[in-house]
Amino acid sequence: MTNSSTVLLVVLATAALHAVWNAVAKSIGDRWVATFLFGSAIAVSGVVGAVVATATLGLPDPASWPFLVFSAVLQCVYMVLLTRAYSLGQMSRLYPIARGTSPVVVTAVAVLFLHERLSTVAWLGLALLVFALATLALSRGLPRPGTGLGLALLTGLVIAAYSLLDGVGVRMTAEPLPYICWMFAVLGPLLAGLSAWQMGPGRRERLRGNVRMGLFGGLMSVTSYGIVVWAQAYAPLALVSAVRETSVVWGVLIARFMLGEHLWRREVVAIVCAAAGAVLLQLGG
Repeated sequence: MTNSSTVLLVVLATAALHAVWNAVAKSIGDRWVATFLFGSAIAVSGVVGAVVATATLGLPDPASWPFLVFSAVLQCVYMVLLTRAYSLGQMSRLYPIARGTSPVVVTAVAVLFLHERLSTVAWLGLALLVFALATLALSRGLPRPGTGLGLALLTGLVIAAYSLLDGVGVRMTAEPLPYICWMFAVLGPLLAGLSAWQMGPGRRERLRGNVRMGLFGGLMSVTSYGIVVWAQAYAPLALVSAVRETSVVWGVLIARFMLGEHLWRREVVAIVCAAAGAVLLQLGG
C-alpha cells in the first residue's frame, strides 16, 4: 500500500523535473532535432521497460489498451505543438499558458456538459487562472501571429485530453508499471519516426552538438510523466493534478535565470496567480 502523502511529495519533485526538460527542449532550438532525440530516449527506455515489466508483471489489462495507445498519439501531438510554440516565443510566457489552459478546459467541460458544481474555492481558482492566462496573453499587446500563444493554448487542450485518458486507463489495469512502459514504447518510436521524416536529409549535421542534451531531456520527460501516471493509480487525480501545476513556478524561474528571458512585473504576478489558481481549482473541485 502506497501512502498518498509520499506519492504527492514525489510528484512535487517531478514538477521541477518537468520544467527542466521543457527548458532543454527550448534551448535546443531546432524543434525536430529536439523531438527526435526526446523520442529516441523515450523509445529505448519504453521498450526496455515494457519487456521487463511484461516479463515480471504481465501485460496491461486489455481494457486499458485503447487509453494507452490514444494517449501516446496525443502526447506525440503535444510534443510537436510544444516545440513549435517554443520556436516562436519565450518559455516564460508560453509554459504557464500551456499548463494553465488544461485545468480551465477540464473545468469548463465538467460544468457546462456534465453539470458538475464547483465550490467557492474552485471558483476562486478558476477566476485566478482566467485572469492569469488573459494577462499573459495580452501583457505585450494584442496577440499577433507568430508569437506561439495560439499553439500554447492548443497544447493545453491536448494536455487535458491525454492526462484524463491516462488517469482512467491506468486504473483499468492491475499494475500501473506495464501500462506506463507500454505507453512510452508506443510514443517513442512514433515521435522519433515522425521527427526523422520531417528532418529529411542532412539530419546528422543537425543533430551534432545536441545529442547528449536531447537524450537527457527525453529521459527526464519519461521519468517525470511516468511518475505522474503511477501516482494517479494511488492518489486522487485532483490532488496529483494540483501538485503538478507547481511546475509553472519552476518553469518560469528556469526560463528567467537559465535561459535569460525577460519578464515584466505584471507577468510575474500573473504566473504566480496561474499556479495558485490551478491548485485551488483542483483542490476545491
